[in-house]
Amino acid sequence: MIDFSLSDDQKQLQDLARKFAKEEMIPKAAHHDKTGEYPREIAKKAWELGLMNTHIPAEYGGLGLGVLEGCIITEELAYGCTGISTAMEANTLAAAPVIVAGNDEQKKEFLGRLTAEPKFAAYCVTEPGAGSDVSGIRTTAKKVGDDYVINGSKMWITNGGVADWYFVLAYTDPSLKHKGMSGFVVPANTPGITVGKKEWNMGQRASDTRGITFEDVKVPAKWRLGKEGDGFKIAMSAFDHTRPPVAAGAVGLARRAMDEAIQYSQTRKAFGQPIAGFQAISFMIADMTKDIEAGRLLVHRAAWAIDSGQRNTRFAAMAKAYCADMAMRVATDAVQVFGGYGYSEEYPVEKLMRDAKIYQIYEGTSQIQRLIIAKEIFERDR
Repeated sequence: MIDFSLSDDQKQLQDLARKFAKEEMIPKAAHHDKTGEYPREIAKKAWELGLMNTHIPAEYGGLGLGVLEGCIITEELAYGCTGISTAMEANTLAAAPVIVAGNDEQKKEFLGRLTAEPKFAAYCVTEPGAGSDVSGIRTTAKKVGDDYVINGSKMWITNGGVADWYFVLAYTDPSLKHKGMSGFVVPANTPGITVGKKEWNMGQRASDTRGITFEDVKVPAKWRLGKEGDGFKIAMSAFDHTRPPVAAGAVGLARRAMDEAIQYSQTRKAFGQPIAGFQAISFMIADMTKDIEAGRLLVHRAAWAIDSGQRNTRFAAMAKAYCADMAMRVATDAVQVFGGYGYSEEYPVEKLMRDAKIYQIYEGTSQIQRLIIAKEIFERDR
């Protein structure tokens, strides 16, 4: 038997996140979009309510919830504002490598920082010349005594300017290509770290995105995750945990765009009747509804798989690719329903359209997700 219903606990989390989005995020979303101000106070309230760091095991101060619960929460928060929710969700990606590969000391130290206080962390992999091609990174970590000395630059790092610590991927042996990468947890106050200017992006402007430069940064060997050479595997395995919630965020954005389009189409009149009565409009909204439902099912399938101890790489990539493309399409159609008003900053759908685009880019572009899916089909299925 397959049961698509949520448990009572899951419904309570959903209701809590939905209420928080309505009362704390939606009224302030436009302000943070216009100013780019980091939503620290909103995130602090979310942290106090237990809406952040839900994935961290209970022994390290978290709620120890599954990926599915994280997806349920993220969808609701993204409905409120994906710029604000991404600022909070970045902790999930940064913490994932520590959860996946960290030892007890590392988990107590760095996961404990996130649960003891409303602090933030960042995942530092992307570089100015290496995005989708992770093997193209140039950051190095050279072993010197009991330390590693890190040199290199990272780019487009979410939470880069507010993070308490970073997960950093670097080459310990460039001759081995991706098998020569290692992962490190680096406190943000370590000497030699330079934080770049805040990038003014097309959308999700509440999120703090910056370049980070590491110049002779000494990191104790005890903060290396796993063995030398495990870094690429650790960094990629984190995505199996984080791509479902990212896809859930795209679902939340699409649902918000659809609701805005429904409300507007019922009040806007043309030729003597609400435009919702025209098939051209009603069919667009019908497509939004079915696509959102399909996206949510993919998200929950990917989350359920990893929560059940199964390998979910294919489903995580499918959910990320489908929901990212779907959110962009739904947001664009919502602007079309609004017509000229949709192109104006006075209405929320233009922001939703700008915010949606990044879902097709970060945590692996939609094209990279298709490569992953194809690899799963043609290599792993044999």
